[in-house]
Amino acid sequence: MEELVRRIQHDGNVLSEGVLKVDRFITHQVDPELMEKIGARLAEVFADKKITKVVTIEASGIAPAIYAAQTLNVPMIFARKAKSLTMDEELLTSSVYSFTKQLASTISISRKFLNEEDHVLIVDDFLANGQAAKGLIELCQQAGAEVEGIGIVIEKSFQMGRQLLEDMGVPVVSLARIDSLDDGKVSFKEADA
Repeated sequence: MEELVRRIQHDGNVLSEGVLKVDRFITHQVDPELMEKIGARLAEVFADKKITKVVTIEASGIAPAIYAAQTLNVPMIFARKAKSLTMDEELLTSSVYSFTKQLASTISISRKFLNEEDHVLIVDDFLANGQAAKGLIELCQQAGAEVEGIGIVIEKSFQMGRQLLEDMGVPVVSLARIDSLDDGKVSFKEADA
């Protein structure tokens, strides 16, 4: 998506060779028009997969996931990073390590929202080491749901996340693929869609 690449170039901030800050339009302040286009594009790419649920992880994956779900006319589920008092039903759980937060957390989805009849599109804001998506795949597997694909807004292609997910047999589509963040500059490789 050319518009996404332009926003990364204009509003992204390289903090180190491994960290890109995009808080002006994705991870803190959200540009709803851009997120709607991103969600629609991901929905278009996976339109032939008969998706019944879009799954993401809180918090920054919610905006693109909700627009993908809206376009596909299916529910969106987000995995929670902390259990609330109202989550008293049987939970699907997985452990996820966050590269940017440098900590592991247990994510969960209520079993009542995901089952063996579901065909899932996983959507997330970033793909780096692949741990968030791997955790979401594990939740879907626990429910017996079929993961049809993973839609990523920004992929850091110089990290091993894509390989991890492809080795799990899940197709990955990234709208912006970053080749490097060397010398404070964002270099791109060709995107998937």
